[in-house]
Amino acid sequence: MVTPSKNLWHCFGCQIGGGPIDWVMKQRGVSFRHAVELLKSDFPLAADAVEAPVKRSTVRSLPAPVSFDADDRTLLVQTVDYYHEALRQSPEALAYLASRGLDHPELVERFRLGYANRTLGLRLPEKSRLSGADIRARLQKVGILRESGHEHFNGSLVVPVFDETGHVSEIYGRKIRDDLRKGTPLHLYLPGAHRGVWNEAGLAQANGEIILCEALIDAMTFWCAGFTNVTAAYGVEGFTDDHMAAFRRHGIKRVLIAYDRDDAGDRAADRLAERLIAEGIEALRVRFPKGMDANSVAVRMTPARQSLGLMLQQAEWIGRPRTEPAPASPSEPVVPLTADVPDVEPPPAGDELMMDLDDRTWRIRGWKKNLSPEQMRVNLQVRRAHPESPGYHVDTLDLYAARARAAYVRQAAIELGLPDETIKRDIGHVLLKLETLQDDLITQTTTPAEAAPVLSAEDEREALSLLRSPDLVRRIVLDMERCGVVGEANNLLAGYLAAISRKLDTPLAILIQSSSAAGKSSLMDAVLAMVPPEERMQYSAMTGQSLFYLGETDMQHKILAIAEEEGVRQAAYALKLLQSDGELTMASTGKDEASGNLVTRQYRVKGPVMLMMTTTAIDIDEELMNRCLVLSVNESREQTKLIHERQRMKQTLEGLLAASDKEAIIALHQNAQRLLKPVLVVNPYAGQLTFLDDKTRTRRDHMKYLTLIRAIALVHQHQRPVRTVEHRGRTLPYIEVTKADIALANRIAHEVLGRTLDELPPQTRRLLSQLQAWAIDTAKANNLPLRELRFTRKQVRDALHWGDTQLKLHLSRLADLEYLAVHRRGTAFDYELLYDGKGDGKHLCGLLDAAELSQKHGYDGERSGCEINRSESGRARVGPWPADGRHGHQHAQSQQSRGVRGDEDVADASFAPNAHLDAIGADPVIAGN
Repeated sequence: MVTPSKNLWHCFGCQIGGGPIDWVMKQRGVSFRHAVELLKSDFPLAADAVEAPVKRSTVRSLPAPVSFDADDRTLLVQTVDYYHEALRQSPEALAYLASRGLDHPELVERFRLGYANRTLGLRLPEKSRLSGADIRARLQKVGILRESGHEHFNGSLVVPVFDETGHVSEIYGRKIRDDLRKGTPLHLYLPGAHRGVWNEAGLAQANGEIILCEALIDAMTFWCAGFTNVTAAYGVEGFTDDHMAAFRRHGIKRVLIAYDRDDAGDRAADRLAERLIAEGIEALRVRFPKGMDANSVAVRMTPARQSLGLMLQQAEWIGRPRTEPAPASPSEPVVPLTADVPDVEPPPAGDELMMDLDDRTWRIRGWKKNLSPEQMRVNLQVRRAHPESPGYHVDTLDLYAARARAAYVRQAAIELGLPDETIKRDIGHVLLKLETLQDDLITQTTTPAEAAPVLSAEDEREALSLLRSPDLVRRIVLDMERCGVVGEANNLLAGYLAAISRKLDTPLAILIQSSSAAGKSSLMDAVLAMVPPEERMQYSAMTGQSLFYLGETDMQHKILAIAEEEGVRQAAYALKLLQSDGELTMASTGKDEASGNLVTRQYRVKGPVMLMMTTTAIDIDEELMNRCLVLSVNESREQTKLIHERQRMKQTLEGLLAASDKEAIIALHQNAQRLLKPVLVVNPYAGQLTFLDDKTRTRRDHMKYLTLIRAIALVHQHQRPVRTVEHRGRTLPYIEVTKADIALANRIAHEVLGRTLDELPPQTRRLLSQLQAWAIDTAKANNLPLRELRFTRKQVRDALHWGDTQLKLHLSRLADLEYLAVHRRGTAFDYELLYDGKGDGKHLCGLLDAAELSQKHGYDGERSGCEINRSESGRARVGPWPADGRHGHQHAQSQQSRGVRGDEDVADASFAPNAHLDAIGADPVIAGN
C-alpha cells in the first residue's frame, strides 16, 4: 500500500513499512546513509531495477570518486577533490565555517577546503571483493582510511596543504562538532612527519614579513581579514624544517609569531624566536588577550580586520640578529640634533618607517596619515638590543604635542634604562626625518593628477590614420581579437563603443554577465586595455562612502570599472545616482583642523562617468539592469573550442610574435582615443526612429539606443565635417549622425538591447533553445508527438552536458515561467516542454531599418559649411555654397581623397557582428598596421 499524500508505504504481508529511505534500505540491502546517498544522486530505484530484494548488498551502485589505477599522489588529490565537493553541498560544514568567521567568498575555492562526511566508503567496493580490498589498502597506506576501514577524517573540516607541483603534502582535519565522546581528538593529520607549508604563495608576496600562526584555523582567520602574508605551524611543536626552508627561499626577514595566548603558546613562541633569530630573522610576538587565539579575537571583536590589525601593530619585539657587535658599554655618545639622521631601512614604501640609532631601533607607523602640517600623530615603538639592559616601549602620540612627547620620553627612558636626554635626542632625529617625508607626501597628494602624455608626431599620425580608416569598426574588432579575445565580436564592439561614450554627457554603462570562468573578466580587460590609463579607474571592490570622498572632478568623463558586481553592493546606491544624475553630493560632519570643533562639510563628485562591471549572478538587481547594457559571454561548446585553439596558438612561435604586437596595438588605440574630443553630436534622423513602447523600462532602453548611435558617430568624428551653429551669441561645433551609424547601432541593439528586454536570462534562454532542439529530435526518434514526450533532469544532463547545479536552477526558472510543465512521479519529477518556439528572445526592439530613413531631414545632408544661414524663404541654407550643390560634391570628393567615404561606403564597410573574419589578413590596411 502506497500513500502518496504522506509519502509512505506499507506491506501487509511482511508487516513492515516506512518512507523512501526505508524502501531503498530494504530493496537494495544498504545502510541508512548509503540509501540517502543513492536518493541524493538520483539513482534509478524502480522495483524492477534488481531481480529481488537482497539482505545485504556488496555491489556499490554509486560511482567511485578515485581511480583504482592512480598512483598514491593522485589518490590524495582525488580524495581532496571529493571532500571539497562534499563541503560545497554541506550546510552543516558551511555553517561551521561561518561560525568561526571563515565565510570569505574565496576561501573555500582558493585553498580547496573540504568536509569528510563519511560517504567515501559508500562509493568504494566492499573489502570482500578484490578491487575493494586493493583500493582500500592503498587509501589506508596514504592515511585516508584507518585499519578499521573507517575514514581517518570522519566528521572533520579538511584543509589540504599543497606543494609547488600541486600535489597534497599534508592534510589537517578539524572536527566540526564539539559534543563528541570524551577522548575523541579534535585535530587530525596524515600519519608520519608533517610536510609542506600552507599558503606558500602568501610567503612569495609577503615582502619579507610573515605572520606565523599556531593552527591553520587561525591562519585562515588572518587571511579572511585581508592579511594574506600568513602561514601556520602544525601545533605548538609543529614548526618544521620545511617552514624554515620556505622562509629562506622567499627572503623572509621578519616573523610575527601569532601563537595562542596560553602557557604552551608562550613557551613555544619563545623557543621559536630563538631559532628564528639564530637564522637571521627578526622575531615579534603578537599578544592576544589571555586565553585567546586569533580566531576567538576575530569572532568576538568585530570587525576582524580592525581587531587583528591592532594586535599586529602592538606586536612586541623579541629580538633581531645584529650585523655588528654591540658596544662594550651602554654609554651614549653625544650626537648633535643637526647630525645626519640614518637613512630608512628599507626606504619607506609603505606606512612603516624603521630607524637605527646606536643600539636602539625605532619603528614609526601611521606617518602617512598626517596630511596637515599642524599635526604628527604616529604609533612610535623603540627597542633596545643591549645585552645587559634590553628594553621595549610603544605608544601612540602626537609628536607636536609637548606634554605627550615628554610623557613618552619619561616612560621610554625607564623601560630602556637610559637617560631622558638620550631618548629626547632620538625623538629629535625621528621628528626631523618625519617632517622631511611629510613635506614630500603633502606635495605629492596636492599635485594635480597626471595629464595625458603628449603624443609624438609619429604616434599622432598613426592614431589619426586609424581614426580615418574607412573600415574603422572592423579594425577595432580585429585589433581587440588580436589582443587575445576570440568569438566575442559583438560584445567587443559594444564594450568599445560604450567606453567611447564616456566623452558624451550621458555615457552608457556595461554589465558583463556569465557563469564563473566563462571569460567575463577577459572581455572587460580587453575593452579597458584600449582606454588610456589616465581615463579609467579600476577597483576590485568599493565601500558605501568611498565614491563621495573622491576629488570633485576625479571621475569626470572617465571609466569606473569594478571587477565584480558583488564588490560594490555597499556602493550600489551611490553608483546609481552617479549614473542617473551625473553627480554625487553629501554633507558630512568632521573636525575643524584649526579649532577642533565639529563642522559640516559638503563633498561633491561630478560626472558623467561610464560604469563597467562583471557579475556571475543570474538574477540582477532591476535598478542596476535598467541602467546598463548587459553583455552575455558566449558559453557555447564551439566558443570553448575557439578559446582552446587560441590558448594552444599562444604556445607557438606565431603566438609569441602576436604577443609582442599586443603592446603596439594597445598603444595605438589608446593614442587614438586621446585624439577623440567630446564634441556635440546631432542626429538629423532622430524624428524618424522607432523603439518598443510596451514597457515603462524601455524609456531608459530607448536612451541607451540613442546614446549608442551618438557613440558610433563620435568614434568617426575624424571622418565627419565639423559644423557650427550660432545660438545665443555662442558658436556650437557639432558633427552629424549618418545612416551608417544607425545601421550599425541597429545590429548591436538587436542583440544587446534585445537580450535585456528578454524575460529570460541569457543562460536560461540558451538552455531552452538547446532543450527544444533535443526534445524535437528525441520525439521524432521515438515516434511521439512533442507534447507527449516526458524527460528527467538526468536525461537532459546526459544529452546537453550541463552541470547539475546549473540545470536545477535554470529548469526551475523555466518551470516558473511555464516554458516547462512538471509532473510528479513518486519522489521524482518528469518534465514536459510547453515552449512552441515563438518569442525566441531575439527581440528587434521595434527599430526602423536604416535603409527606410528618409533623405529629407532637418538640414541638407551634403552641406559642409561652417555656419547655418537662412534664405529669404526662411529655409535653412548652408554657408557660402550655392544651391546647385557643386561645392558639396567637390567636398565629398575631397573627403574621399583623404580616405573618408560617404554614407553608403561607410555602411558597406561597417562591421557585421556575426561575420567570420578569417579573410581579414588580405586587407591591405590591416596588413599595413
